[in-house]
Amino acid sequence: MPQPHRPTRPARPPQPQRARRGGGPARRRGDRPRWGVRLAAGLAVAVLGSGAVGHAVMTGLDTGIERVDPFKDMKNRPQAGHGLNFLLVGTDGRDKITPEDKREYRLGGAPCHCTDTVMLVHLSADRTRASVVSLPRDSYAELPAHRDGSSGKEHGPHPVKLNAAYAEGGPQLTVRTVENMTRVKIDHYLEVDFTSFMKTVDAMGGVEICTAKALHDDNTGLNLLPGTHRLGGGQALQYVRSRHVDGAADLGRMQRQQRFVAALIKQATGGGVLLNPVKFKEVSSTLLGSVRADRGFGSEQMLALGQALRDFTPSSSEFASVPIGDPSYPVKGIGSTVKWDGPKAEKLFEALRLDRPLVPAPPGRPGGRPQQPPAVPVDVPPQQIRVQVENGTRIDGLGGRVDQALRATGFDTTRAPGNGASRDVKRTVIVYDPRWDRSARTASAALPGSELRAVAGQGRTVLVIAGADYRKVVPVRAEDPHQGRFGVVTGDQVVCGT
Repeated sequence: MPQPHRPTRPARPPQPQRARRGGGPARRRGDRPRWGVRLAAGLAVAVLGSGAVGHAVMTGLDTGIERVDPFKDMKNRPQAGHGLNFLLVGTDGRDKITPEDKREYRLGGAPCHCTDTVMLVHLSADRTRASVVSLPRDSYAELPAHRDGSSGKEHGPHPVKLNAAYAEGGPQLTVRTVENMTRVKIDHYLEVDFTSFMKTVDAMGGVEICTAKALHDDNTGLNLLPGTHRLGGGQALQYVRSRHVDGAADLGRMQRQQRFVAALIKQATGGGVLLNPVKFKEVSSTLLGSVRADRGFGSEQMLALGQALRDFTPSSSEFASVPIGDPSYPVKGIGSTVKWDGPKAEKLFEALRLDRPLVPAPPGRPGGRPQQPPAVPVDVPPQQIRVQVENGTRIDGLGGRVDQALRATGFDTTRAPGNGASRDVKRTVIVYDPRWDRSARTASAALPGSELRAVAGQGRTVLVIAGADYRKVVPVRAEDPHQGRFGVVTGDQVVCGT
């Protein structure tokens, strides 16, 4: 049951600031970059964004890729499955930026030479689905025996946080560690830094993001009012690395990153990027100028994948995070780590190995994807909102139809609609107690054009007086929905509705 809450104060309008490269404000000194979306930008543009573009355009695009050999001398690797698996990592690349940019973005301190986020991406064998699994950077991991990449010292197996694998052994040790933890064989390795991310977002013309509530983070400078926003590179960087907008911390940050990835895919596949060779080459060149990849990934592979994925849409993507057993698992000499839920994590990675969707197909549609109409993101889930419906017109049965439609989209209706005191209501009215104003806004989103009317003492039940203007109930969804045993969301569930 939702608790009473005070009316939400409007967020402060963004303060004027001088223009910066990337479109966003400066970072606070010492605030570490967060990389989840920078990696997914590489996936969405380099992998998904190459369809409908000829070989002539692709020629030469991979000449700027810095090559690494993450699979050298690797033994006892997992058995290959169906489809393709990418390990996408983002590194703390502040040592590569100029002193001017360090001042602009307040990137003080020394780089950690580690991965800040790791994503495992599975492209199905039939190229109709992409499954993106976020691996928390602080995950408890056990490194295999290896030679330290910096000191040359031999190390035996020992526990670390996952992001330390890169610091001790670079891409190769990172791949080995992830394969040992997941038993998923990695086919390609892609590494992207945050400057590439910002420039790529700008080259795409920005990305559209929706939020049902104000987002404000003093640490990153993020300040978004509820509604739809087109974010440039700098604002996008703020959005994906903010951890202090609510109590969800890293979980909330990962959910926002996943929402941004879905929006990026929507922009790439539906914004004309793929069908415009000039635009595509601009975006691809921007990204590939600073990407590091294995030697087997180049323009030919990008083109083949792009041609197979030309019909890819946000609904083709699904996003999950590794199930967590203990978010604060203490390890001597390391500190607090994130311990995975072993049995649940194994089922998740088994689905990737067997090339199975993380979201099951609905009954009656073998192999299909859940097809849901675009839903408006809301702050309070409709399941938590009690609604009484009254018919404010002389239209027979209107109250019952509204009650049924609201119940179908998730609202907890009384199932006992009545007649209103007035039968000449032109515009649908939502009567609510000011203590439950967020619940009222969810109901208003489901009934576009309705009038909100605050009445002290109304209580937690929201009263909907159906007016002559009523046409239908619009589907709504909680901003951070979780579905299925892995908490999976599909891309079409988290992008802005059309």
